[in-house]
Amino acid sequence: MLVLVVTFFLSGCGPKYIAEDFEKPYQRTTYSFDQGMYPSDQDLFLQYRITPWDVLDVMFQITAQQQESFEIDLYHEIEVVFPDLPQLTSTQKIMPTGDIILPYIGQVKVLGLTLEQTTKLLEEKYKYILLDPQLSVKVTNMDVRIEQIRRDLMTAPRGLSKLVNVRPDGYATFPLIGDYFVAHKTIDQVNKLIQEKYNDYLPGMQADLYLHEQAGSVIYMMGEVSKPGTYEIKKPINLIQAVTLAGSFTENAKLETVILFRKHEQKLIARRINLENLLELKDSEAFFFLKPDDIVYVPKTQISSLAVLMRQIADIALFNGWSISGGKFQWVDDLNN
Repeated sequence: MLVLVVTFFLSGCGPKYIAEDFEKPYQRTTYSFDQGMYPSDQDLFLQYRITPWDVLDVMFQITAQQQESFEIDLYHEIEVVFPDLPQLTSTQKIMPTGDIILPYIGQVKVLGLTLEQTTKLLEEKYKYILLDPQLSVKVTNMDVRIEQIRRDLMTAPRGLSKLVNVRPDGYATFPLIGDYFVAHKTIDQVNKLIQEKYNDYLPGMQADLYLHEQAGSVIYMMGEVSKPGTYEIKKPINLIQAVTLAGSFTENAKLETVILFRKHEQKLIARRINLENLLELKDSEAFFFLKPDDIVYVPKTQISSLAVLMRQIADIALFNGWSISGGKFQWVDDLNN
């Protein structure tokens, strides 16, 4: 059961007279724990964060490996060439044990070795058989794995790319490398993660991640508004704009104790916002900017205590997977704007 941390803010001074030529810019406000996250004059949507039901597009580029740098694997076929003794030259696939079998010296394990290491190993073994062993090693089907991967990743209409769905649990399954938790991360953060994994899987493999389809960011409007419900937002909006989306207040709304819930570190933080006098000239809480998944609750009676608040929202059990009924409660102080 998640802990509900509730913070109430006392309203400021009373109404002030406005001079005819007076101008005052309103500041964008947010919770104390969000202060500093967003540079001034920039949006709360500065970086899009992946959410469940998003669809990601992974586009691949695969470059051929250099023979000198890659390691021999089970699917390879290698050729050992003896320029002065062509009768010893042979081509063979790597055995399941990782070995090859060569004339006079028998089984030699080459799995995981580079071509340079394999050449030195064979020269060392043949020096007991040949006076001056001269040989070279090359892979005849070095790109076989690359071609197989290309076939697996190729889609007719999209080329070398795959669409990946973000599941409700926040995980996404990427081709070849498996499941990774991507929810609440930026595209760049996930791109860096999967690029490292794909390069480990196949050196020279490049993966570029894009947002193919956005599930949409939503806020929740509850209580004494004309049209309570879930609203999709495409850009940053403030509290008054959110109330307008919901058809404004009802006649029973208690505007001095509007409650805004925001998720933070597996808790819900509740903040009281006074909208009773929108003309009051302070850094107005009416211009409090919302984030995706914020819950705005407009009560029908004045909120004076945690117990009153909990009684009014007791009929709401889940919001986007957040439990807001029952559990332990504690009071904390937040920055008073």
